[in-house]
Amino acid sequence: MYEKKPWLKYYGDVPHTIDYPRITMYEGVVKTVERFPDAIAYDFLGYTSTYRRFIEEIDQCANVLASMGLRKGDRVTISMPTSPQGIICFYAVNKLGAAASMIHPLSTESEIQFYVEVSKSRFALTLDAFYAKFRAVMNNTNLEKVILTKIPDYLGLVKKVGFNLTKGRMIPKVPEDPDILWWKDLMGKKYPEAPKADMAPEDLAVILYSGGTTGKPKGIMLSNYNFVSHGHMVSAWGGIDETDSILAILPIFHGFGLGVCVNACFMGGGKSILVPQFTPEDVAKLIKKKRPTFIIGVPTLYEALNKNPLFQQTDLSCLKAAFSGADGLPRVVKERFEGIVQKQGGSVKLLEGYGLTEAVTAIVATPLGEYRENSIGIPFPDIDAKIVTLDTTDEAPVGEEGELCVKGPAVMLGYLDNPEETAGVMKAHGDGNVWLHTGDICTMDEDGFIYFKLRRKRMIKSSGMNVYPAQVENELYRNPNVELACVIGVPDQDQVERVKAFVVLKDRTKEGPDMEAALKAHCRENLIVWSCPREIEFREDLPKTLVGKVAYKELERQEIERLRAEGKYTGNA
Repeated sequence: MYEKKPWLKYYGDVPHTIDYPRITMYEGVVKTVERFPDAIAYDFLGYTSTYRRFIEEIDQCANVLASMGLRKGDRVTISMPTSPQGIICFYAVNKLGAAASMIHPLSTESEIQFYVEVSKSRFALTLDAFYAKFRAVMNNTNLEKVILTKIPDYLGLVKKVGFNLTKGRMIPKVPEDPDILWWKDLMGKKYPEAPKADMAPEDLAVILYSGGTTGKPKGIMLSNYNFVSHGHMVSAWGGIDETDSILAILPIFHGFGLGVCVNACFMGGGKSILVPQFTPEDVAKLIKKKRPTFIIGVPTLYEALNKNPLFQQTDLSCLKAAFSGADGLPRVVKERFEGIVQKQGGSVKLLEGYGLTEAVTAIVATPLGEYRENSIGIPFPDIDAKIVTLDTTDEAPVGEEGELCVKGPAVMLGYLDNPEETAGVMKAHGDGNVWLHTGDICTMDEDGFIYFKLRRKRMIKSSGMNVYPAQVENELYRNPNVELACVIGVPDQDQVERVKAFVVLKDRTKEGPDMEAALKAHCRENLIVWSCPREIEFREDLPKTLVGKVAYKELERQEIERLRAEGKYTGNA
């Protein structure tokens, strides 16, 4: 067994394989209710619900949706921050055999219309603040009814008054509208009991979204079995039970937030501490007050916490594990976090993981008792992984770079209404199995530890040489003046692409030619010449993606537009 999966010897108490129940996500929560009825399922800004109460809320929401006409096979758009309404509706939709299409609550009107159309949603749930955008979309789609809710619906009296006197005052009043229903009213009425749908484990349960090659987001079809199996993998990896709590900082429209911080937590019986909006101050307060056992986040989140004075003074002995994913973790961020944790009574290391929405989210992570420099870890139970030579299905020798391919129960059904793109990543190999080609360049050592290099599309080709942006960024982060860094390839007539770095300094008064020269010299000390930035542009801040990663694609787009405006670029990118 260890010959095929050498990483199993590092599992410790984690089972090598799991007997996943062939049930729906709703049934998974029911099983947890049976085990821990009085344990707290979620905590939302002080409002808590036991698992027993949670299933009652889910059942009531299912009764509401059934009375509206929701049927098995339908789709519902959920456009909510990380909140009780969003997760209650998520499982209620599943009980009725429908699929939840999860989208960002700050989506634009045109984006909402795209998501509603591509998912064929009949109903939607969103906040009252976004009424106008959804009302406009209803005129151009098959959306029949929109349920509106308010953040104060699940706040105590003091916080409710505080919200209404501040943010609440800025929300426009929603006019009388026959197509609009209100969550609070619906959840307080009696409806006929909706029976649980006869839904198969392999049926479509969730639609998440990822960037497409055409520029339009791709709908990623995920089944009950994808989510249930993934939830049990994560729960087993972290040893999650009713004594644990996870800080759910990441949003529920993203696989990382929905899959790990919510669903996996509920599969294990833990408490999900719901955080509707991230600020370092609020999260530091929550850690101090709620004392979570797990923190899950992206590198920018940890860097923001590292700089927060309250976090630096908080007792961190409560932490059982901290994981970073969704982007490369700079060594300096890891070391700062661990230094603060140790100083404040904790002992956990900041461990890297890896995942992709096409497999729900995290499927690789560093074992709790192991650390290897620059490694993202080893595969979860029942996830198989290998490195193949680029543009082939042939396994690469140990230590050689290639594309990471994975298979296992968490791998998606495919892309929504897009068989061509599905066939481009789901490929049959010589072993007779279908493997997901991740598009990520990695290496694997003889023990099965994986080392992420970069997204294949992100590799810079400069003067015929491969340049890895993450390697250059890590070198820049080693300079004490650098707060934030992102490296991209810029079209160049002589070099094909030249390396350009965007840098945010801790002290902006140091910006200028001297600092640029100093940073270039710093890179030349440790990087081969063609990897060193030819140009460094200082910025006040860098654009971020919806989950807080530095948006390198946006920087690439800005640079192309600048070159085009200067008449220096005539390509189609």
